[in-house]
Amino acid sequence: MASNCSKMFFIIALVAVLVIPSSLATEFVVGDDKGWGLDFDSQGWAAGKEFRVGDKLVFKYTPGVHNVLRVNGTEFQACEAAENAVPLVTGNDVITLATPGRKWYICGVARHCATRNMKLNITVLDQVASPTSAPGPNSAATGTSASSFYAWILLMLGIVAMMY
Repeated sequence: MASNCSKMFFIIALVAVLVIPSSLATEFVVGDDKGWGLDFDSQGWAAGKEFRVGDKLVFKYTPGVHNVLRVNGTEFQACEAAENAVPLVTGNDVITLATPGRKWYICGVARHCATRNMKLNITVLDQVASPTSAPGPNSAATGTSASSFYAWILLMLGIVAMMY
């Protein structure tokens, strides 16, 4: 019996190590309910949020009216993307934050970046396996943090059930 419990505990621990970090990823809707648009307050929107490797940015906007370009710091300051930059144009663009560091995004339509502040810069932190980095209730990301909460509860219930 003890051998079966040990095997089961090992299997649950292995599943937890593989599954739980991905369930902690947060999906941030850029601009929350307002979406990605003109006169975007990127400083205000990003304030208090922790962006981590594995999280996702969702840019929601009207296709054909705006777009999203990934740029470097110099291009961000100039509000001009490199000629070979490929814009995201679906109106529901999802970007997975794959590496830590600074990230810059602009709208490349007309002069939306330069004259109407359609730009965003964030710092992405390393991924941590802790539910304490989940955003607060004022964020558009609460659905994903709830999923991680339930994943932790299921893991704990599984461990307790195997002890009895």
